[in-house]
Amino acid sequence: MSKRLEDFIKTNRDEFDDLEPSADLWAKIEKQLPPQHGEIKKRETKTFSLGFVLRVAATVIVVMGIGFAMYLRNEKRRTIDFAAINPVYAQQQIQYTSLIETKRSELKTMAKSDPQLYKEFSSEIAKMDSTYKKLNSELATSPNQERVLHAMIRNLQIQTEVLNQQLNVVEQFNQMKKEQKNESKNI
Repeated sequence: MSKRLEDFIKTNRDEFDDLEPSADLWAKIEKQLPPQHGEIKKRETKTFSLGFVLRVAATVIVVMGIGFAMYLRNEKRRTIDFAAINPVYAQQQIQYTSLIETKRSELKTMAKSDPQLYKEFSSEIAKMDSTYKKLNSELATSPNQERVLHAMIRNLQIQTEVLNQQLNVVEQFNQMKKEQKNESKNI
């Protein structure tokens, strides 16, 4: 049955399309609708001036700046004074970190001659350094800060020992190269 209806519509399409509603149909419909509470007011579209938008943006920036400043101030307070925990450990921490920086800069000089070996050496130190940083972050919340500080000092001592060993390996390697050059010249 639907097939017959479709065929009928297709054959008589022109007759369906010639009928259109009159232009004033909507006006007639509006007159027949019941009146609403008072007059229908046209909806006003709100637009914001450039000055208003800039004031809002400036306010947001100021609030974010104040929040960031408070965050930074709070972070500075978290820095722990090692000397207040144990003055001897604090002095050792300063000495070892200075020594480690010196040894690392010595080790960096070999990066040009043997980058693969330097990469292996620096990855070992990086692991120990991440452990040191983890201990440092735990120090603020630890109930036994002196013990954590002692562990940090021990970590720095081990880093120093490892760096010394690495530098010895580099020195021995360089010495072997010199000996090989001398032997090849003598031949």
